[in-house]
Formats: sequence, C-alpha cells, structure tokens
Amino acid sequence: VQLQACGGGLVQAGGSLTLSCAASGFTSRYWYAVGWFRQAPGKDREGVSYISGNGASTYYTDSVKGRATISRDNSNNIIYLRMNDLKPEDTAVYYCAAAIIPMRNEYTSGIHHYKYWGQGTLVTVSS
Repeated sequence: VQLQACGGGLVQAGGSLTLSCAASGFTSRYWYAVGWFRQAPGKDREGVSYISGNGASTYYTDSVKGRATISRDNSNNIIYLRMNDLKPEDTAVYYCAAAIIPMRNEYTSGIHHYKYWGQGTLVTVSS
C-alpha cells in the first residue's frame, strides 16, 4: 500500500483548501480506514479526521469540527479532506494514513493502527 498526499499550500486565514490522498495497493480482501493527521512544529502528531472503508462513518477532532469534511472516492481510491475557514493554528504538515479494519463502516482513532503513511503535505495559514 502506498499513499500520496497533496493539496497543501499557503492560504490566508479564512480561506479553504482541499487535501487529496491517492492510495494504491488497496485490495478487495480488506477494508481500509483512512485518517488525516497533522503535525505542527514542536508538537505531537494528532489525528484530524477519520473515515471508514465504505465512507459511512467519519470523525473530526474538536478543533476542526464544522470546518472540515472528509470523503472518499473508492472507485479511484482517493480520500479528500476539505477544510474551510482556515486558522493560523491549522498550520502543519498533513499526513494521510491507512489502517486495515475488519468492518467496512468502522474507523480507528488509534494512531498505532495506521500502518501505511503518505509523505505529508504542508499547509501554512497566514494571519
């Protein structure tokens, strides 16, 4: 499994971005939950949003709730994270990651379950 994240950039506060995560190597034997994580300078990596294998279940951390939407196109194995009303505190490197999950409508918030990681894309929000 390989993941490639893109879509980051420099945005003014209040602006919007859509991050994309292109996955390859997913097999039909498993369900893959996907998570978006971020890591700001000097801080631990944190989970931002998760989505189940079938896209039916989602989670958002409190700091992005109401401003972010995660979705996936399973036909093309692309997972999106749309973020609106961006704030300077959203500045971080954003990573997508995948975890094998037994149930199609479940995700996991445990970072240790995510075995496959993309390379990260930098989001910088200016005030």
